[in-house]
Amino acid sequence: ALIVVGDLSARKLVKTKMAKSVLDTGFSALKTLLKYKCENAGVLFEEVNEAYTTQICSCCGEITSSSPKGRTGLGIREWECVSCGTAHDRDKNSALNILALGHERLAVGITLL
Repeated sequence: ALIVVGDLSARKLVKTKMAKSVLDTGFSALKTLLKYKCENAGVLFEEVNEAYTTQICSCCGEITSSSPKGRTGLGIREWECVSCGTAHDRDKNSALNILALGHERLAVGITLL
């Protein structure tokens, strides 16, 4: 089993307009507990860089003009990739990209027979 999370830093988010909601969530405590539980249960836990995961199409890997970008893109919840035509929900697309990054990290250094 594998659990992959983004390297979202509560300290970085505190500097944004989301400060109050970030401090209320206890996100870093959740990650610490999740990592601890994974280690005890023999589950792999990976933390990956989540930069651009909402913008990269999880199907074709392109960053297109239609993908949400920057702070102005935070209001865009759904978008369609102009390269492959796939419709995306911002959060689901990001989750798929984070999972793919976790799989890539595990595959590095493993030789196939």
